[in-house]
Order: sequence, then C-alpha cells, then structure tokens
Amino acid sequence: MRSDIVSGAIFPDYELSDHTAKHRRLSGLQGQHPMVLVLSRGGYCPKDRRQHEGLAELHRELEVGYCRLVIYKIYNGYWFFGRPTLEDLRQDLRAVTKKCRPDWDITTPELKAAWEQGRKELFYPYGKTYAQTIGEQD
Repeated sequence: MRSDIVSGAIFPDYELSDHTAKHRRLSGLQGQHPMVLVLSRGGYCPKDRRQHEGLAELHRELEVGYCRLVIYKIYNGYWFFGRPTLEDLRQDLRAVTKKCRPDWDITTPELKAAWEQGRKELFYPYGKTYAQTIGEQD
C-alpha cells in the first residue's frame, strides 16, 4: 500500500474511465458526501466476488444516505475476514457523517430554533433545492 494512504489523510484524487468511457475524478463522484471506496483484485477472485455481493446489497442503503475524501479507516482485506463487514461500513459511515454534517443532531436547541426561524440553509441540502442537488449528480 502507498505510504500516503493513511487514516486521516486526504485520499489521492484518482481519475479513471467509467463504464461509458467518460473520465471521472473521485472528488467529482464524491461531491460533499462521505464515500466508501473499495480497491479489489477483480471479479475472478471468489473473495472479491463475495464482498461485491455484500456491497451491492448495501448500495441501496448508501444511496438514500447520500453517500458517494478524507480517509476515515483502512481495512486490510488480504484475508477475507480482514475485510469490513457491511455492519462495519454502516458504523463507519455513521461516525463520518456525524463529524461532517452540521445538522446531524437536529434535536439541539440551536438547530430547533433555526428550523423554526426558517433558516433552511443550515439543513441538508444546505440552501439548495432537492431538484438542484439531484441535477448536480451525473
């Protein structure tokens, strides 16, 4: 593994082609949302296939959680059981989202008051309409 890929660091902003041959940067895919990034050997590996099946199951939850590059945690999945479980990933995403979303706990007196005052820019999508937010996603 590269020496600069460590917990707390900013992940390198790789650019690769997607399935339509369009070049995309990780930062563009991520936007302002937490991201789960899995590097694997490929579909020929039975361990990777099993992990990908689990990630496909988790995808529907990630999608509604607005997940799409600060490194929070690194798992060394050389051995299958060294890889994160779906629950590990859920808990990691909970911790990351709690840190990066100012409106994580909407029950605080400050956020309750802001909501009642109509200060919606303090709540996701932070001053944008949902249509604008969806329109930004490619």
